[in-house]
Amino acid sequence: MNDQVTRAGLGCPLKMNRRSFMTAAGALAATSNMGLLDFASSLFAAEAKSAKKPLIRVGFVRPNVEQYWMGWPGAQYDIKALQRQYTEILDAAAKKHGVDLVVVREPLYDSERVSAFLDSVKRIPPDGLMIVSMCLHHTGFDSWGHTNNIAKNRGTVPTIIFSPMGTSFTGDLQATRKIPGVYVAATQDLDWLDFGVKMLKTVWGMKNSRICICAGDKTNDNHLEVIGTTLHYIPRNRWPEEVKKTETTDEVRALADYYTKEAKKIVEPSAQDILNAAKNYFVAKRIMAAENCDGISVDCLPLVDGRQIPCPPCIAWLRLNDEGSVGCCEAAWTSAISLRLTALLFDRPGFMQDPAPNTTRNTLMGAHCSCPTKLDGFDKPHEPFILRSHSESNTGVAPQVLWREGQEVTIMQFTGPGKIILGTGKVLRNIDTPPAGGCRTSVELELDGVADSRDTKGFHQLFIYGNLELPFKAYCQLAGIQVEHI
Repeated sequence: MNDQVTRAGLGCPLKMNRRSFMTAAGALAATSNMGLLDFASSLFAAEAKSAKKPLIRVGFVRPNVEQYWMGWPGAQYDIKALQRQYTEILDAAAKKHGVDLVVVREPLYDSERVSAFLDSVKRIPPDGLMIVSMCLHHTGFDSWGHTNNIAKNRGTVPTIIFSPMGTSFTGDLQATRKIPGVYVAATQDLDWLDFGVKMLKTVWGMKNSRICICAGDKTNDNHLEVIGTTLHYIPRNRWPEEVKKTETTDEVRALADYYTKEAKKIVEPSAQDILNAAKNYFVAKRIMAAENCDGISVDCLPLVDGRQIPCPPCIAWLRLNDEGSVGCCEAAWTSAISLRLTALLFDRPGFMQDPAPNTTRNTLMGAHCSCPTKLDGFDKPHEPFILRSHSESNTGVAPQVLWREGQEVTIMQFTGPGKIILGTGKVLRNIDTPPAGGCRTSVELELDGVADSRDTKGFHQLFIYGNLELPFKAYCQLAGIQVEHI
């Protein structure tokens, strides 16, 4: 078998038995071109994808020549060396992000090979496609005709077309603009391939995510269309029942001690309050493990109002979001999947908040009693925080996280499983409570492109460190999600 398809990290050709090959190659039996049949065998030589990793297939659209002459990308473009470089970057990204990568090394240089490639995609659908365009002008070669054919006929597989500088003009990028699930990355930045792999991994990750929603009195699952996440509902009384069963262990004491020592200041909470807050984290972890979920959101306010729990779960949510999981207030599932997406795509948490427009300055204030601290990223130092009480009840523990003034931020939230609102802004100041009312972490933003802050869409939107508007839009194009300005 030709060494045309290899899986990253295994270092050997993929295997398939004779029956599998004959079934796959049967669609191409009409051709007498033995080279094409050899090519087809390599396409269909794909092992069953791992249950824990997405499978991404890579193809290169270029003529089967040693060197270009005139036109773009030009004779100086070392075709084989650059294909090796692209492959090395993709291999490294696959290992880094936990992806099974299948690379078709022979170029897709004619209609027959493109058709064979598309047939293989339909027979053994991968979780994502990465098509690398490597030519703009070459006599007799219709580069974007082949690329557009793949984009239009690959089914519903999320597909990235990577077009390095020199392989596309404005007109070449028009046919793919409105194809759902296709994103074209036309850039000179070869390192972007790493983010491309991460985007495809994230599409798969969202489809395989389960968020536990602790609300109501029934147990049931709701599989969200488009984004694919499963909301797993359990009765709200499960939370206070688990809290009552939780003892003050050495782990609980260690977590309470961490937040006691790391806090810039402690205002209202007692030592027992902080122990109760630490217990909530272990309750959340235990429920998530029992229900096989990646995050949790609890309808917590009725539990606090009815004094059914000694401490709101604000610190537990802080900790979960700092770890890359999901801890979400008020059974707010649109915010929960927003937090999950932000964590998977950008390796940082978001801050779910209640929006309060400031009409005198045309700014937006956002406040909540739970906020993550590792706003720069899960592997970065935490922002300063003060331990306060839960504002509405003046009980338990809630963090006041101090945001970096002047920091660029993104505002984002799902408004349904197939639509997000998106905007950007800058941190102006932190707001203390008191003298202000509202929740403990309170941040004021200057918004970009919003004429009147009262028109800001959504509730419980996320504030996220960094201007992430363009990569969010890229992801949404790939995942088939609509974007509306905030």
